[in-house]
Amino acid sequence: MKVAIISDLHDNLVNLEKCLIWCKTNNIQEIICCGDVTTVDTLSFLSSRFSNTIHLARGNMEIFYNEEVEQFPNIKYYGRAGGIFNIGDKKIGICHEPYLINGLLSDNPDIIFYGHTHKPWIEEKNNIKIVNSGTLAGMFNKATFAFWDTDKDKLELKILENLDVK
Repeated sequence: MKVAIISDLHDNLVNLEKCLIWCKTNNIQEIICCGDVTTVDTLSFLSSRFSNTIHLARGNMEIFYNEEVEQFPNIKYYGRAGGIFNIGDKKIGICHEPYLINGLLSDNPDIIFYGHTHKPWIEEKNNIKIVNSGTLAGMFNKATFAFWDTDKDKLELKILENLDVK
């Protein structure tokens, strides 16, 4: 399965739209969003332009109510602490802030995605891959997201300005 991992959108709809065009062109089947979407309007934008499943953890900068997420049937919401879910045979952890990773490690996922720092990063802890896709908003660092082909176990960082998206 082809998955895009985004985080720290901070209401940057221009960058989000460019990423979603890339997702459509590259047959992305699910999106994992590690928080800091910010407003319900951005959630609506994301949900209306990507009709497949979106896994969402709540970031520290959200200004929407948890109940507002329920209006988007394609968004699976894991709240502030994040959560664990499966894509195919892969067990995935999702959260926003790095300190929340420890709460997911005990479930022994194959991979954990997080955000918050705006710095793309990949490391391994207890044989679990831990990945930060960076910031889609491009705040403090270049705008980035990650692409993961679960079938080939291929994970790569995408720099938004380097994409040929029309």
